[in-house]
Amino acid sequence: MASSHHSPSAATHPSGSAPSAASASERAQHLRGLVFCSLAAIIWSTGGAVVRTVGAEAWTTIFWRSVFAATFLAGLLLIRERHRFFKVFLDAPWASIGMGLCFCTASTSFVIALEYTSVAKLLFLQGISPFIAAVASWLILQERVGPRTWGAMAVALVGIGIMEIDAFAGGGNLIGDLLGVVIGAAFAGATVIVRSNRKVRMIPAAFYATIFAGAIAATQASTLAVTSHDLPYLFFFGFGQLGLGMALYTSGARHIPAAEAALAALLEPALGPIWVWLIYAENPGIYAIVGGAILIGSLILHSLYDLHAGRRVVPPVV
Repeated sequence: MASSHHSPSAATHPSGSAPSAASASERAQHLRGLVFCSLAAIIWSTGGAVVRTVGAEAWTTIFWRSVFAATFLAGLLLIRERHRFFKVFLDAPWASIGMGLCFCTASTSFVIALEYTSVAKLLFLQGISPFIAAVASWLILQERVGPRTWGAMAVALVGIGIMEIDAFAGGGNLIGDLLGVVIGAAFAGATVIVRSNRKVRMIPAAFYATIFAGAIAATQASTLAVTSHDLPYLFFFGFGQLGLGMALYTSGARHIPAAEAALAALLEPALGPIWVWLIYAENPGIYAIVGGAILIGSLILHSLYDLHAGRRVVPPVV
């Protein structure tokens, strides 16, 4: 009995080699998750520039984007899983379908919301996603969100608000605003689902999202025909921007708290204007520059502090 009493204490002693190895492994996983989610946001941030280049209508764009993204994700699964290609879809099937529906809801709601409000206003409303993810992960997964993370989210939201300050001059629209909240909530829901199933590969869920979105777009588009000019851009839009981005995010969000994953995704609205500026020489304006600097600065400082402190990430209850 004495040995069993002292064993847990010894195993968790700071000077022990096992805890040091475990701590190093957790830090490595945290860093990988942070890098993957950040890379996904950087890739997603090119979307605005691509849309500016494509001349097809919105629903036609969504359809082909979904087709190419589904092709990428199916190919990735086939390479990684090989003989388990079909079996992998049976791992946590309801969670995969739920996350797919969340991502599909976010993408289709964005298209519908553009009929009622501006992109700038939607980007600001999407900034609530980390707050929703933080509360949901606390209630569902018992993941505590530290004061630094709450502070970083608040500063990031202020940064987005400054970036889009001109968008609020013309007032708002209730339907557009509600859809903006739906987008943020759906993205947060997808993030929490990924985190709660951290031991299961969720790339099949991303595949479901593209199938759902493509099916909806096929029923709404007036035509599915595209020009030879648009086709290569749509290929990148789906294969790289959406497919690769979703693969990176679903892989990275497994290793960091849901609030931090959603926080990293805010790089998307921060970097979006920069791509438009680089490609189209369109001046984003002083508010976009200042707000973007505040947003990116809050994310960098938050991440650097956590990595420097070697914070231990507690796995969620699954």
